[in-house]
Amino acid sequence: MLRTRNILFIQRRWKGGKQRWSVVQKKKSVTERVLENFDDFYGTVFGVRWNNIRAALLSEQKYIAMVNNFGDIEKTCHILESTGAINVKSLFSLAKERSEIENAVLTPNQTIYKLDERVRGILKKQEDQEKQSVYPESIDKEDKVNHNNPFNSKNKSTEANNGTNTNKSLEGAIQTNTELDTRRIVDTESDSGGLYDYVPATKIKGMEDWVPESNYYKYYQTTTDFPLKIELETKLAYPDSLCLYTYEMGNCTKFKSPFKCVTGVLSHYLMDGSSILPPLFLDVQPGERVLDACAAPGGKSLLMLETMHPDILVCNDLQESRVNRIRKVMNEYLIDFNNLWSGKRCLLTQWDARAIEDYEMYDKILVDVPCTTDRHSLHENDNNIFRTSRLKERLRIPELQAAILTNCIRLLKPGGSLVYSTCSLSPIQNDGVVHMAMQGAFNEHGITVTVKDLSLLIQLFSDIFKFENPKGLKYGQMVIPFLPANFGPSYFCKITRN
Repeated sequence: MLRTRNILFIQRRWKGGKQRWSVVQKKKSVTERVLENFDDFYGTVFGVRWNNIRAALLSEQKYIAMVNNFGDIEKTCHILESTGAINVKSLFSLAKERSEIENAVLTPNQTIYKLDERVRGILKKQEDQEKQSVYPESIDKEDKVNHNNPFNSKNKSTEANNGTNTNKSLEGAIQTNTELDTRRIVDTESDSGGLYDYVPATKIKGMEDWVPESNYYKYYQTTTDFPLKIELETKLAYPDSLCLYTYEMGNCTKFKSPFKCVTGVLSHYLMDGSSILPPLFLDVQPGERVLDACAAPGGKSLLMLETMHPDILVCNDLQESRVNRIRKVMNEYLIDFNNLWSGKRCLLTQWDARAIEDYEMYDKILVDVPCTTDRHSLHENDNNIFRTSRLKERLRIPELQAAILTNCIRLLKPGGSLVYSTCSLSPIQNDGVVHMAMQGAFNEHGITVTVKDLSLLIQLFSDIFKFENPKGLKYGQMVIPFLPANFGPSYFCKITRN
């Protein structure tokens, strides 16, 4: 006879906890956090246009090819033109023929204050969020719950009799509670150990390491306590020897990789198209002494050398590795750089641009400062400026940029010009830094400058780039990413020392 056994099945929860696949939260990468930051900040600054800029930033950028004048020029130009590339000089000449720039009159900008209001709104919002994160309003919510709960009336009346206020935040309690509690006075004669029984609260532990994000937005100042002069720039000469090639708007054809010429140098240099504008608007003339204050990786410096205009070009950067990058580019594109160029027409230096003391020595200066490099930050996790470990460095970027620009103004000869540039969309790093630098140059050194308004000259490149509406900028101009012409972002502002 078969016996049946009772089998008891006990349900047990699988011990996976937070490691189980169904509950594990996906850890955000640095680039994802960058995109969230941009959506919040730039979404407010640019409004509905941010969606188009965002799509372009997340897509592959477009390049311009600079033909090397020390290589096989005719062969390189023929190869580029056979793929449909267009000479930028021809587009520039056509635009100049149909323009009436030299007869234009500067009209005052009436809409820049809208941007000021937006940045102030972002600052207020950020400050409120930080205050809420440090001093949460949970007590207020509990009071509302207790008010609706009749069983808590006794506790509520007791608090009222004791004179305590539960709505007061910790920060407020520390600042406003100035009454001395005599019951907590320590009698040192009876027992010295009593000194350690009570320590009054003066601040929240850990706050010394906390850096508020709102500090970044406070660099955008609107008050003008220095002489400000804005002058319309109407003349720009395109260098005869400069050969730049691009594809028309909407054409996403990629350039062929550079090849080695008979002379031993590379045929052409590929760079973000918007990078050609700062050195072009600097308008270097033959025989001038020029400084590239933050020159790495060296593309803009190479462009100025290709014009054959500078008497001497000083290429400077802070780190040895960055100076070596410049040297590598020069060795690849200039014939016998070490013997024919180095120390004669091109000088490589390693200095902090804030500490260079060659005052009133340079005719022209290019100030392409370190910035958040928006496009790079959206695509690269390694060495990203938005990493948590680099928070303090990122929030102090405008301070660094303003210090570099202020010192470079001092390095200019009276009457000399500089172009300040970044590859960021941030109004704080752009117009905000220009404002701080002009203010610092006047208040600390008594130097006044004139801002050159390039809003008309950029029309000569409107067939190539998509520019920000000049009415949305205070001092400079900006190339904004645009899918048919996916260059940039690039901000640039020209300043002349009076």
